[in-house]
Amino acid sequence: MIAPGETIGILGGGQLGRMLAMAAAQLGYRVHIFAPEPDAIAAEVAAAFTCAAWDDTPALARFAADCAVVTYEFENVPVTPLAALGTTPILPHPKALETGQDRLAEKHFVTALGGRTARFAPVDSPDDLAAAIAQVGAPGILKTRRDGYDGKGQWRIGASGDTRGLKLPAKPLIYEGLVRFSAEFSVILARRAPKSSAKNSDTKNSDRGDIRFWDSPLNEHEGGILARSSLPAPAAVREQVAAARALAQKVAEALDYVGVLTCEFFATQDGPVFNEIAPRVHNSGHWTIEGAITSQFENHIRAICGLPLGDTTLIAKGVEMRNIIGANQTGPKTGKWAAEDWDKILSDPANHLHLYGKAASRPGRKMGHVTRLTLA
Repeated sequence: MIAPGETIGILGGGQLGRMLAMAAAQLGYRVHIFAPEPDAIAAEVAAAFTCAAWDDTPALARFAADCAVVTYEFENVPVTPLAALGTTPILPHPKALETGQDRLAEKHFVTALGGRTARFAPVDSPDDLAAAIAQVGAPGILKTRRDGYDGKGQWRIGASGDTRGLKLPAKPLIYEGLVRFSAEFSVILARRAPKSSAKNSDTKNSDRGDIRFWDSPLNEHEGGILARSSLPAPAAVREQVAAARALAQKVAEALDYVGVLTCEFFATQDGPVFNEIAPRVHNSGHWTIEGAITSQFENHIRAICGLPLGDTTLIAKGVEMRNIIGANQTGPKTGKWAAEDWDKILSDPANHLHLYGKAASRPGRKMGHVTRLTLA
C-alpha cells in the first residue's frame, strides 16, 4: 500500500492528468507530472513538473526516483522508453498500453476473450485495402492502427467501396465494417491492486482484485468527438450492460489491470459489440465527479495505491455531462457553449462547470465540460 504523503507520478499533462492530480491531492498525495509540453495544464495543479521528451532517459529516471508509483493519463505514451523508470511500479501495467495502442492487436485480444467486434482486416498497402473491402464489405471505416483519437486518423468508405483519390498514410491501418447500432455506451470500472502490494505490478493470480463498476451512460458523438453523456441510459443500453460488463471484467483480469479501465460498446440487435479500450480514466466518466459517490479519478488513485475502492453508486435521479468543444461547436442536444460562456453557464445554479485552463481554443479541442444533476 502506498500511503498518503507519498508522490504519485503521472505521465501526460492534459486535462485527465489535471483531474487525477486534483483527486490525488484531496487524498493527501503529492503529484509529479512528466510531459513533453511546456504548457501542460496538469502541471498547474501539481507539486512538481518535469518537461522532457518521452525518450529522455535521464529525465525519466530522475522522475521515477521521486515517485512511489507512476500512472498515465492517455494511451499514446510510448512504451519502450518506460524501461527507464526502473523498479518504480507503473500502474496500470504497460501491457495495457501496448494492447490499447494498436487497434488490430486490441481487436485480436478482445475476440480471443469471446468479445464481438466489427468485422476487420489489416491494411498496409492499396492492394490490402481492396482485399479488406472485399473481405469485410462496405461501407466501412479505414483507421490508423495507432495514435488516432477523437475522430482523427479515420476515413469513411461508402457503400460503393470506391477508394479513388484516397491517399493512404505511410503507417499501418485497419479497415472496419460499419456496425448497425441503436446507441453507444461505455463500461467504466475500477480494479484495485492485489492485496499483496501495489508495488508489485506483475503479481498474478494471488488476488483477482476488487472490481467496481459505474453506471453506463449513453454517449453521443459529433465529428468523432464525445459531445454528451447522460444517465440513466435508455433501455436499449441498460439491457446490454450486464454482458458488456462481463467482457470488460475479462479484459481487466486478462491484463492484470490496476486502476480505471474504460471499454466502449455499440448496442445492437444482437447484443453489445466492442469498439475500443481506453486504459485510463475517460471523458464519458467525467459525470462521476458530481454524479457518483466516488469519482473515477479518486478511485483510480485509490486503486493504484492499494487503498479500498470507493462506492460507485449514482447519487442522482439523472446526470448529463456536456463537453465544451473549441470553436463553439454544437453537439447533439448540448446547446452552444464556449469556454468564455462561463458566466452564462453558471447562471444556472444546477450546472457544475469544469474548465481545463487551456489558453488556446481550436476546432475539436476539449476546453472543459458541464455536468448537471437531476435530483428529483
